[in-house]
Amino acid sequence: MFPLFQTSDSMLAVILIIVAFAFWSQKFKFFKMIGPALCVIIIGILLVNLRIVPGYTDVYGTISVYCIPFSISLYLLNVDLKQIMKMSKQPLLSIASAVFCVSVVAVIFGVIFGNRIEEGWKVAGMFVGTYTGGSGNLTAIATGLDASSSTIAAANAADYVVGMPSLVLMFLAPALLKKSAWFQKFWPYSFTEKELEEGGDGKELMAAEEWSIGEIAMLLAISASIVGVATKISSFVSPNFASAARILLISTISIAAAQIPSVRKLRGATNLGLFFGMMFLVVVGFTVDIRGFFGSALSITLFCLCVILCSFLLHMLLTRLLKIKYEYVLLGIVGAIADGSTAALVASGAKWKA
Repeated sequence: MFPLFQTSDSMLAVILIIVAFAFWSQKFKFFKMIGPALCVIIIGILLVNLRIVPGYTDVYGTISVYCIPFSISLYLLNVDLKQIMKMSKQPLLSIASAVFCVSVVAVIFGVIFGNRIEEGWKVAGMFVGTYTGGSGNLTAIATGLDASSSTIAAANAADYVVGMPSLVLMFLAPALLKKSAWFQKFWPYSFTEKELEEGGDGKELMAAEEWSIGEIAMLLAISASIVGVATKISSFVSPNFASAARILLISTISIAAAQIPSVRKLRGATNLGLFFGMMFLVVVGFTVDIRGFFGSALSITLFCLCVILCSFLLHMLLTRLLKIKYEYVLLGIVGAIADGSTAALVASGAKWKA
């Protein structure tokens, strides 16, 4: 009589219920702390290992093939390259430093841990992704590299196990640094209180958004067209590179499409992208053998710890040499290790309105 759910339609219902629960649960402190992504992976792992759901069914394959490409495309339809280029030099340098440090450190420790972890070289690429913008990047690179579900789950778990304490320290950092006379002397480059309190658009962070069914239809049509074109073009390259080429083409075409003002103004792209990404992460949880997962999780967690710690230290060294204001330094590394929204929350918590 096991698994309890076996048909494709029942499994689709289970997947959607898990995603809905993960979003709903974010109103509670514990679930908000672990985040919706890890929440759906854990639920998926528990259900499959308790034999409530099967380890594989056809709907898993469909979701794996389509959800991540759609998610990547939808996320990138918000990118405004002109607005990015208008930023002042210091925040751009801080972001560039964070990206550079994560990439270099991930390569170094990828060499060290590569032979100790199954698909170690893929994990290194995945950590470059997640620490230059968030978990969506980890999943996108994992898909492009055809990483196994157990590797994806272990990398996500390590990211949260090591990343959450790191983020707690980053939220505390503004208050701690402000009170530290030693730090103020060591790092004299900062904004004045008056400069920090000026500006800001007054928009509530993580507030409810509005969009129309017409905008949703347009976004889905655009992302599906981009995925279709990228898939067709990637079919002409070597099979060993086809998956990575498909992801790169989807990213490039989506960013190009986002430079059209009418496309970029469509509301709901980020939410839709997150929704499709969450469906894929449920499937990741469903395909994980818990015994094999814990066998590789420790090494990946140590790998993750080394990447976060050494990236942060190298970033601090470079930005201090460049004499960048420490507010930009902190927000740059938070934006890399977590995401832009978390960096905005750190700024909001510190009352850095500008």
